Amino acid sequence: MKLLLLSDQEEPYLWDFYKPGMLADYDLILAAGDLKAVYLEFLVTMARCPLLYVRGNHDQLYDTQPPEGCDQVDDQLVTINGLRILGLGGCMRYSGSAWQFTEEEMARRIRKLRRKLKKAGGVDIVLTHAPPLGCGDGEDLCHRGFACFRELIEEYQPRYFIHGHQHLNYKTGSQRVRMLGSTTVINACGRYELHF
Repeated sequence: MKLLLLSDQEEPYLWDFYKPGMLADYDLILAAGDLKAVYLEFLVTMARCPLLYVRGNHDQLYDTQPPEGCDQVDDQLVTINGLRILGLGGCMRYSGSAWQFTEEEMARRIRKLRRKLKKAGGVDIVLTHAPPLGCGDGEDLCHRGFACFRELIEEYQPRYFIHGHQHLNYKTGSQRVRMLGSTTVINACGRYELHF
Protein backbone atom coordinates (compact mmCIF):
# COMPACT_ATOMS: atom_id res chain seq x y z
CA MET A 1 0.00 0.00 0.00
CA LYS A 2 1.07 3.54 -0.69
CA LEU A 3 0.04 6.15 1.90
CA LEU A 4 0.24 9.93 1.79
CA LEU A 5 0.76 11.51 5.22
CA LEU A 6 -0.08 15.18 5.79
CA SER A 7 -0.25 17.77 8.56
CA ASP A 8 0.03 21.44 9.50
CA GLN A 9 1.15 22.97 6.19
CA GLU A 10 -0.68 22.89 2.87
CA GLU A 11 1.83 21.73 0.27
CA PRO A 12 1.94 23.87 -2.90
CA TYR A 13 3.24 20.82 -4.78
CA LEU A 14 -0.04 19.01 -4.10
CA TRP A 15 -2.35 21.99 -4.45
CA ASP A 16 -1.07 25.00 -6.39
CA PHE A 17 1.06 22.91 -8.73
CA TYR A 18 -1.20 19.88 -8.92
CA LYS A 19 -1.00 17.88 -12.15
CA PRO A 20 -3.78 15.44 -13.12
CA GLY A 21 -3.02 11.91 -12.00
CA MET A 22 -0.25 12.76 -9.53
CA LEU A 23 -2.30 11.34 -6.63
CA ALA A 24 -3.62 8.30 -8.49
CA ASP A 25 -1.15 5.82 -6.94
CA TYR A 26 -2.17 6.44 -3.32
CA ASP A 27 -4.31 3.87 -1.53
CA LEU A 28 -4.94 6.00 1.57
CA ILE A 29 -4.35 9.56 2.82
CA LEU A 30 -3.85 10.21 6.55
CA ALA A 31 -4.04 13.81 7.80
CA ALA A 32 -2.70 14.60 11.28
CA GLY A 33 -4.43 17.95 11.79
CA ASP A 34 -4.22 21.70 11.28
CA LEU A 35 -5.03 21.69 7.56
CA LYS A 36 -7.68 23.71 5.72
CA ALA A 37 -10.87 21.81 4.96
CA VAL A 38 -10.79 22.92 1.30
CA TYR A 39 -7.29 21.47 0.95
CA LEU A 40 -8.39 18.07 2.25
CA GLU A 41 -11.51 18.20 0.07
CA PHE A 42 -9.39 18.90 -3.00
CA LEU A 43 -7.00 16.05 -2.23
CA VAL A 44 -9.70 13.44 -1.55
CA THR A 45 -11.43 14.42 -4.80
CA MET A 46 -8.28 14.18 -6.90
CA ALA A 47 -6.85 11.08 -5.22
CA ARG A 48 -10.08 9.07 -5.23
CA CYS A 49 -8.98 7.08 -2.19
CA PRO A 50 -10.10 7.35 1.45
CA LEU A 51 -8.82 10.30 3.46
CA LEU A 52 -8.86 9.88 7.25
CA TYR A 53 -8.07 12.76 9.58
CA VAL A 54 -7.76 13.78 13.20
CA ARG A 55 -8.22 17.32 14.38
CA GLY A 56 -5.41 19.64 15.37
CA ASN A 57 -5.54 22.52 17.82
CA HIS A 58 -6.34 24.99 15.00
CA ASP A 59 -9.22 23.05 13.40
CA GLN A 60 -12.13 24.84 15.12
CA LEU A 61 -13.71 25.69 11.74
CA TYR A 62 -14.35 21.97 11.24
CA ASP A 63 -17.22 22.39 13.74
CA THR A 64 -19.27 24.21 11.10
CA GLN A 65 -17.42 23.27 7.91
CA PRO A 66 -15.83 19.82 8.14
CA PRO A 67 -13.90 18.62 5.09
CA GLU A 68 -16.46 16.95 2.82
CA GLY A 69 -15.67 13.48 1.56
CA CYS A 70 -13.15 12.89 4.37
CA ASP A 71 -13.60 10.76 7.49
CA GLN A 72 -12.74 12.01 10.98
CA VAL A 73 -11.32 9.18 13.09
CA ASP A 74 -10.85 10.91 16.45
CA ASP A 75 -11.52 8.47 19.30
CA GLN A 76 -12.11 5.64 16.83
CA LEU A 77 -10.42 2.44 15.74
CA VAL A 78 -11.17 1.84 12.06
CA THR A 79 -10.00 -0.78 9.59
CA ILE A 80 -9.15 0.35 6.06
CA ASN A 81 -7.67 -2.08 3.53
CA GLY A 82 -6.84 -4.42 6.41
CA LEU A 83 -5.00 -1.72 8.42
CA ARG A 84 -6.22 -1.04 11.96
CA ILE A 85 -5.96 2.74 12.48
CA LEU A 86 -6.52 4.53 15.79
CA GLY A 87 -7.20 8.29 15.80
CA LEU A 88 -6.45 10.70 18.66
CA GLY A 89 -6.41 14.38 17.65
CA GLY A 90 -5.57 17.43 19.70
CA CYS A 91 -2.57 18.66 21.67
CA MET A 92 -1.53 19.47 25.22
CA ARG A 93 -3.82 22.01 26.91
CA TYR A 94 -2.14 25.41 26.87
CA SER A 95 -4.91 28.02 26.44
CA GLY A 96 -8.21 26.25 27.04
CA SER A 97 -9.34 26.26 23.40
CA ALA A 98 -10.99 23.29 21.75
CA TRP A 99 -8.94 20.19 20.91
CA GLN A 100 -6.53 20.75 23.80
CA PHE A 101 -6.24 18.13 26.54
CA THR A 102 -4.46 17.55 29.81
CA GLU A 103 -2.36 14.41 30.15
CA GLU A 104 -5.14 12.77 32.16
CA GLU A 105 -7.83 13.72 29.63
CA MET A 106 -5.84 12.16 26.78
CA ALA A 107 -5.12 9.05 28.88
CA ARG A 108 -8.88 8.74 29.55
CA ARG A 109 -9.60 8.88 25.80
CA ILE A 110 -7.16 6.00 25.30
CA ARG A 111 -8.69 3.96 28.15
CA LYS A 112 -12.12 4.27 26.52
CA LEU A 113 -10.70 2.58 23.41
CA ARG A 114 -9.08 -0.41 25.18
CA ARG A 115 -12.00 -2.78 24.60
CA LYS A 116 -11.99 -2.02 20.87
CA LEU A 117 -8.20 -2.44 20.72
CA LYS A 118 -8.42 -5.80 22.46
CA LYS A 119 -11.24 -6.98 20.19
CA ALA A 120 -9.28 -5.91 17.08
CA GLY A 121 -6.13 -7.65 18.31
CA GLY A 122 -4.16 -4.39 18.48
CA VAL A 123 -3.46 -1.53 16.10
CA ASP A 124 -1.22 -1.03 13.06
CA ILE A 125 -1.19 2.78 12.84
CA VAL A 126 -1.84 5.41 15.49
CA LEU A 127 -2.75 8.78 13.95
CA THR A 128 -2.47 11.77 16.28
CA HIS A 129 -1.85 15.49 16.11
CA ALA A 130 0.61 15.75 19.00
CA PRO A 131 3.77 13.62 19.27
CA PRO A 132 4.70 11.27 22.11
CA LEU A 133 6.54 12.90 25.01
CA GLY A 134 10.27 13.12 24.33
CA CYS A 135 10.04 11.91 20.74
CA GLY A 136 10.09 14.89 18.41
CA ASP A 137 8.08 17.17 20.65
CA GLY A 138 8.87 20.71 21.79
CA GLU A 139 9.90 22.10 25.16
CA ASP A 140 7.02 24.59 25.51
CA LEU A 141 3.68 23.40 26.90
CA CYS A 142 1.88 23.90 23.58
CA HIS A 143 4.22 21.55 21.71
CA ARG A 144 4.98 19.06 24.49
CA GLY A 145 4.01 15.49 23.67
CA PHE A 146 1.88 13.11 25.72
CA ALA A 147 3.40 10.51 28.04
CA CYS A 148 0.29 8.35 27.56
CA PHE A 149 1.20 8.07 23.87
CA ARG A 150 4.48 6.44 24.89
CA GLU A 151 2.53 4.04 27.11
CA LEU A 152 0.18 3.27 24.21
CA ILE A 153 3.18 2.48 21.99
CA GLU A 154 4.79 0.29 24.65
CA GLU A 155 1.60 -1.67 25.26
CA TYR A 156 0.33 -2.18 21.70
CA GLN A 157 3.52 -1.78 19.62
CA PRO A 158 1.85 -0.34 16.52
CA ARG A 159 3.94 -0.51 13.39
CA TYR A 160 3.62 3.26 12.85
CA PHE A 161 2.79 6.28 15.01
CA ILE A 162 2.02 9.27 12.80
CA HIS A 163 1.72 12.79 14.19
CA GLY A 164 1.92 16.45 13.21
CA HIS A 165 1.92 19.64 15.32
CA GLN A 166 5.71 19.97 15.58
CA HIS A 167 6.78 21.79 12.39
CA LEU A 168 10.12 20.54 11.14
CA ASN A 169 11.49 24.09 10.97
CA TYR A 170 10.85 24.72 14.69
CA LYS A 171 14.22 23.19 15.65
CA THR A 172 17.50 22.95 13.81
CA GLY A 173 18.20 19.33 12.96
CA SER A 174 14.63 18.12 13.49
CA GLN A 175 14.12 14.49 12.53
CA ARG A 176 11.06 13.41 10.58
CA VAL A 177 11.40 9.70 11.38
CA ARG A 178 12.33 8.24 14.78
CA MET A 179 12.02 4.89 16.53
CA LEU A 180 10.34 4.11 19.86
CA GLY A 181 11.03 0.45 20.44
CA SER A 182 9.78 -1.34 17.33
CA THR A 183 7.40 1.50 16.38
CA THR A 184 8.35 3.96 13.65
CA VAL A 185 7.30 7.48 14.68
CA ILE A 186 6.75 9.81 11.70
CA ASN A 187 6.22 13.57 11.77
CA ALA A 188 3.82 14.15 8.85
CA CYS A 189 4.37 17.93 8.74
CA GLY A 190 3.83 19.06 5.16
CA ARG A 191 3.77 15.74 3.33
CA TYR A 192 5.44 12.34 3.59
CA GLU A 193 5.02 9.18 1.56
CA LEU A 194 4.84 5.81 3.26
CA HIS A 195 4.93 2.39 1.61
CA PHE A 196 3.25 -0.15 3.85
